Amino acid sequence: MAQALGPYGVHGWFRLRPFSEAPDALLDYRSWWLRARGSTTWSEVTPVSARMHSGTLVAQLAGVDSREEAQALAGAEIGVPRAAMPVPAVETMYCSDLVGLAVVNRGGVLLGEVTAVEDYGAHPVLKVAAGVSGEARLIPFVAAYVDEVDPVARRIVVDWQPDY
Repeated sequence: MAQALGPYGVHGWFRLRPFSEAPDALLDYRSWWLRARGSTTWSEVTPVSARMHSGTLVAQLAGVDSREEAQALAGAEIGVPRAAMPVPAVETMYCSDLVGLAVVNRGGVLLGEVTAVEDYGAHPVLKVAAGVSGEARLIPFVAAYVDEVDPVARRIVVDWQPDY
């Protein structure tokens, strides 16, 4: 739901870049899960305090009491268990639901599988790994390129050619 950016002040607070549509959505949860940069392991953490500040989140976690400890969190991901999140509305889904879906173009050519959904500011981007090579292509997740998302068939149909 967010990424730790770096320290905020000197008492263990840090800034977060939210990934959710509502930047303050993370404030609704009493416990968070943290995955350090480069790690595959998530660990439960307790926010002591958190609030919106100048369009971003700032927070302090239990046991993080200094600027140096907050700096060590830079790059970490913050999330909550899927079971704790609200059920998405009809015709909507979480970005994480797209990971693992096959991506095919209008001609039925398999372009690969979604390995991640990145957000670079303007809109989400599908990171699609192709076959054995694992070579990734980035496809903007916007109506101009995405024709259909079919979670039942586990595929996304796009207007994208294999040589793009």
